[in-house]
Amino acid sequence: METSNQKALSTVKDTSRRDSLKDTALGMVSTLSFPAIVGTADMMLKSAGVHLVGYEKIGGGHCTAIVRGGIADVRLAVEAGIQTAEQFGQLVSSLVIPRPYPNLEIVLPITSKLSKIMEDGNYSRLSNQAVGLVETRGFPAMVGACDAMLKSADVHLAAYEKIGAGLCTAIIRGSVANVAVAVEAGMYEAERIGELNAVMVIPRPLDELEQTLPLASCWIEQRQPINLPINIKEQVAEIERLQLPDLAQLPVKVLEE
Repeated sequence: METSNQKALSTVKDTSRRDSLKDTALGMVSTLSFPAIVGTADMMLKSAGVHLVGYEKIGGGHCTAIVRGGIADVRLAVEAGIQTAEQFGQLVSSLVIPRPYPNLEIVLPITSKLSKIMEDGNYSRLSNQAVGLVETRGFPAMVGACDAMLKSADVHLAAYEKIGAGLCTAIIRGSVANVAVAVEAGMYEAERIGELNAVMVIPRPLDELEQTLPLASCWIEQRQPINLPINIKEQVAEIERLQLPDLAQLPVKVLEE
């Protein structure tokens, strides 16, 4: 019975999700760098009322940011994403599809994953901190950059990302000033060891952007439920009754005048 109820509830949720996406558009911008695609996604979110579905990495350094929203919002967001990617010199291609066919949504990863992430009940100790990304070509250069960044400022190594073609990205979190100092130190160390490909500093990432960034398991904490007592009726200890003396039987002392 419980399994059938869960399936029915899941079907209702899927149906409502498809209905909410019925008149929306699909927007994609592709780059050749993970820091570039994160910076592009950040600008897309801040330029229009769209939702970031996530990133699709197909190897060779190709990364695609996928957004959903109203048709006008998606067009505006993709335009901002194109301009940002061109500033980095990393733009590969872009696409806007108004009202994508339902079969695309079933097969391809182009629907919202945010609700699934939020249902997990996990949160990170690194939330609401600036993001720094340093991408190198070669793993030793990235490890050396991580070591230099951690030693140069008060930052935390959140995770690292591999996108093919030998490209590795270290992701750090901390205050804006510390992240900026750390990224600069990481750049110099990466160039000394190997090849530096791209860098990015995002001072105030939005919640949706944070949900799509990789995060090491050591920083994820499970929300602990509040433990309530099963039996809230506690036994009350019996209070010993004290019998007061009868005032009529007490001797009365008369004071002589």
